Amino acid sequence: MKPFDPPCTFTPAVTAHADAGLDEEQLRIGRLLAHAPLFNGLSAEEVAPFIRGVRETRIDRGAVLFHKGDPCSGFHLVLDGQIKLAFISADGHEKVIEIIRAGQTFGEAVMFMDKPYVVMAQALTECALLHISKQVVFEEMGRDPLFCRKIIAALSQRLHHLIADVESYSLRSARERIIVYLLREDQGDGEGTCSGAVTLRLPTSKGTIASRVNLTQEHFSRVLHELADGGLLQVDGRNIHIPDIGRLRQMLD
Repeated sequence: MKPFDPPCTFTPAVTAHADAGLDEEQLRIGRLLAHAPLFNGLSAEEVAPFIRGVRETRIDRGAVLFHKGDPCSGFHLVLDGQIKLAFISADGHEKVIEIIRAGQTFGEAVMFMDKPYVVMAQALTECALLHISKQVVFEEMGRDPLFCRKIIAALSQRLHHLIADVESYSLRSARERIIVYLLREDQGDGEGTCSGAVTLRLPTSKGTIASRVNLTQEHFSRVLHELADGGLLQVDGRNIHIPDIGRLRQMLD
């Protein structure tokens, strides 16, 4: 499948001045941009210069956004849907690195290194995306040191999560990896449940999640059945019913 080349559906000419004036479409794009972690806390005037470097697009489920080795011209913000980042081995085996969801971004690190993509990105569902041009990001970095600090903080947080993943793959058992994944799903809204019954819906197929936690699909399913036999959860398709998430959390102690 060829890399997806998103059409440019928005090409406004917006100056960096607060008094430039924005039309309704530009204001809508600005509000969408505000959901990107890099832009959190910025005012409408501070977001305005980036709008000229934004293009909005939709891609179908299964479409490849880019392949490993493709040039990187910016980063993406997922507005709706899910994107899978993965390596593909020479013999066609896939290793899922991350599942990106609405409100999350990807591609920043490669953009700043000025290197080609090191993974492929594929839509797990129909997706709506914003692409933010690296040219406009670099221009604003040269103009605003505080924005540079915000970028460094965001990338440092991403690195922290990556280190936690490597630690989990290296030191935790298959059962513990799956429990950690389920607990993170419970914390998806930033709150998390201390105890009591919880129902989670897996965001994608068990095979994709198994690859994400570095397991085969068969091993992943077997561990879920073992946890179900122990009364820790119930599996109903992609719905996971947890009678007491506090008890599940204690399995990691």
